[in-house]
Amino acid sequence: MKLSVVVSTLNDRERLVSCLDALVERTPTETEHIVVNGPSSDGTTGVVRDRDDIDVLVEISERNPNVSRNAGLELATGEVVAFLDGEYAIDHSWYSAIDESMAEGTDVVTGPVTGRPIHASQSSDSVAGQTITHFHGDNVAFDRAVLDAMDGFDEYLTQAGERDCAHRAASLDFEVSWNAAMAVRCEIETAGGASIDSRRSSPELRPDGGRADHDWGAAYRSLSYRLAKNYGLRPSVFARTAGSALREGAAGVSRLAAGEATPTGWFADGTDVVTNVTHGLWDGVRARFSDRSPRRNPNGLSQRHDRAVQVYDWR
Repeated sequence: MKLSVVVSTLNDRERLVSCLDALVERTPTETEHIVVNGPSSDGTTGVVRDRDDIDVLVEISERNPNVSRNAGLELATGEVVAFLDGEYAIDHSWYSAIDESMAEGTDVVTGPVTGRPIHASQSSDSVAGQTITHFHGDNVAFDRAVLDAMDGFDEYLTQAGERDCAHRAASLDFEVSWNAAMAVRCEIETAGGASIDSRRSSPELRPDGGRADHDWGAAYRSLSYRLAKNYGLRPSVFARTAGSALREGAAGVSRLAAGEATPTGWFADGTDVVTNVTHGLWDGVRARFSDRSPRRNPNGLSQRHDRAVQVYDWR
């Protein structure tokens, strides 16, 4: 198995070093290591360029995890492509878990991410009669043919792009499997590190709602967009979106009662959710008609080739 690993990083230099050290130590020498950086301002570029064990460094200017993933995918040459966030170090069993899963015929394999309880085990869902097996976008490996069929990730989404990808994989009948040995963990705790995707969450993931800095508008735009794009404006789409919003609204009322939130903040969050759900549904319908093929990805890998600001290719 020829494996390409796309590592996304954003202002997280210390943990990136730990991530790359583990990758080099725990994967075969022929493994292709691609780092997608940016837009970082903490000296990450210099740290990566000083190493002699990285094959490609891609500098991008957009804070979008799906742009980062597609930028790395565009340069990857492996028959299997794994995506990893730079804050995580792989376990010793990580590579063999991917190798074994792919040998058994799976199309996509994912594993546990230490410190993320919602990703401690396999997660599945059902929408419009279709079963979706979810995976963590910061620790997942694809058969390259799957990524080609789906045209990579949808760059409209600024968060939860892996969940949209899981819906599309299910519609194309690709198998997503879970392997507990494909584990990653954060080995260095830093106060200021900000990974490309770890600060983002989705209503479908049921965040605790207690974080004042959570971007509810972006989360619900993502939710409504991917549901409308993949399933159209059917009643279950409206019910699912409204139900999630109502649950979060009720949780907000509880926080108000406990003195953990203000009425002004609760109302502003609610307005933001309604506005973004409307935009997400509209954009999702437009995307559905823009790409009527089974891959449902009008903003995918093939749609642009200007993601990289600079590419250092040492292969």
